[in-house]
Amino acid sequence: MSSLRTIVLGVPILAVAILIAIGVTSTRADSAKKLAKATFAGGCFWCMEPPFEKLDGVVSVTSGYTGGKESGPSYKEVSSGRTEHVEAVQVKYDPSRISYEYLLEVFWRQIDPTDNGGQFADRGKQYRTGIYVHDREQKKLAEASKQKLAKSGVFKKPIVTQIIWASAFYPAESYHQDYYKKNPSHYKRYRRGSGREGFLETVWGDKPLGPPKKPQAHKTNTKKKSMSDKSKQYEKPSEAKLRKELTPLQYAVTQEEGTEPPFRNEYWDNDKEGIYVDVLSGEVLFSSTDKYKSGTGWPSFSKPLENENIVRDVDHKLLMPRTEVRSKHGDSHLGHVFNDGPAPTGLRYCLNSAALRFISKEDLEKEGYGEYLALFEKKAAE
Repeated sequence: MSSLRTIVLGVPILAVAILIAIGVTSTRADSAKKLAKATFAGGCFWCMEPPFEKLDGVVSVTSGYTGGKESGPSYKEVSSGRTEHVEAVQVKYDPSRISYEYLLEVFWRQIDPTDNGGQFADRGKQYRTGIYVHDREQKKLAEASKQKLAKSGVFKKPIVTQIIWASAFYPAESYHQDYYKKNPSHYKRYRRGSGREGFLETVWGDKPLGPPKKPQAHKTNTKKKSMSDKSKQYEKPSEAKLRKELTPLQYAVTQEEGTEPPFRNEYWDNDKEGIYVDVLSGEVLFSSTDKYKSGTGWPSFSKPLENENIVRDVDHKLLMPRTEVRSKHGDSHLGHVFNDGPAPTGLRYCLNSAALRFISKEDLEKEGYGEYLALFEKKAAE
């Protein structure tokens, strides 16, 4: 824990479970409002909130912890380095008013991206920088932005900030939220004393960032669309149709967040090549190329095939919060994601077979998923 920050932190730490309950906004509610998320780690989260909160189009900025395997970490645990989490901020924004590209530009101007041992006065892996991407488009834009910065010559050392798939994000304790507003004098002293303010002024003082341009709609490639471009085809059936077409187990799992028995479900040991789609909507979720034997008795995947069709929510049904996984359009409960999976993602998407429909490689074309044949042709070539 940084001594500069420890001096004034004599505020009792509240129960993490209570903070999560009052601090987390449902991802499904965000979807209804057409908001998007961006998650950035830049060292001390006190200093990462103000630059984003002042932007037009940003709805909220939350300080928290991400990137670790443990559930519900506390500030004491993270700041001491006892977990794998890093301090981070999660930005919720309106993509029709501000672009993800601009948020990336703002992010780079708050950190030293050449430092892999922490940030300024705060040392340790818990203060390393990172861009935690939520879908393929964010990943592509983040990689392009990092490459652009590396070529710009602004920094002479290599850019070491990592681009990582987003995992569970846990809001920090309430006294950390908007710290710069609650304790402005100490915040200013800390920002100067840590060395951050002087560093950023030296690097960026003569390179002002212009105002954001109005985001432009991405052009659609009419020659070939991925299934994620066909979201209008996906919809949740009516309640009457659900009752009629789903088995009792499928209904219990997808609509009532039930769990099927391990080792006694359809796909736990399925080793055929193909993709897995939502049993209700047909939206593409996972691929056999990312399926592995976890030993749990449920189908397990290291990552989604179409990340934009996956919604993650905090699940409080057990004593410790878990990250629930749902389909975006069908709104089906699929299972949960855990941070104990294989490299390179380190994730285990533990799913219910009853929420999925498997389409074999041989049936992709006739089922309308022909564009995914390339996945298996590439694997065969390797």
